[in-house]
Amino acid sequence: MSNSDVETTTSPLKRCKLAARAHPVTASLMGIAGVGYVLGSYTFPTPSLFVFGGLESGHYWRLVTPIFLHFGLVHFLFNAIWLGMLGGRIEKHAGALHFFLLVTTIAVASNMGQYLWTHSVRFGGLSGVIYGLLGYLWMHHWLARDEVYALPRELLGFMLAWLVIGMTGALDVLLGVGIANAAHFVGLLTGMSLGLLIGFIASRQTDTKA
Repeated sequence: MSNSDVETTTSPLKRCKLAARAHPVTASLMGIAGVGYVLGSYTFPTPSLFVFGGLESGHYWRLVTPIFLHFGLVHFLFNAIWLGMLGGRIEKHAGALHFFLLVTTIAVASNMGQYLWTHSVRFGGLSGVIYGLLGYLWMHHWLARDEVYALPRELLGFMLAWLVIGMTGALDVLLGVGIANAAHFVGLLTGMSLGLLIGFIASRQTDTKA
């Protein structure tokens, strides 16, 4: 039996298990975000464990946990798909620890940016991290020219256009929900900065080996 035959006869559940083993951080983020979807969509008030704040009480994990909250199934699925596409690529190539630290850094920066801009703790979602991963891939590939990190121009253009349109407030009106534009923007800048740093290091290592 050929490899293609094996792939086609593998059940969807089996493929999901194999993908989770290959991308443990990505799979864990999706799993926790699934819990956050239930809490964000069907409980009120949202448990403080996930909500930004509480730093005066030493709840420093709440700098990160808002990324797991999702308000509606479409919100959750949209972010989960992008996380799988972008995050899975980085985790597979750079490793689980690298990806975990990258997500954590972007999460803290984007959440703080959203809070400082709105002075409200009622926000959540992985989209700030998604934009950070997009910026990371973009800048890393620009400097190091690693095809694993290459992004289609159409995809990059769409995401940047979506960001700009969102910042005008038009999406809030059209979709009838608030968009965490500050989290998107700060996440993108944070990811781009990290991509420039790590991409520069990677490019120097490549030059040295050559």
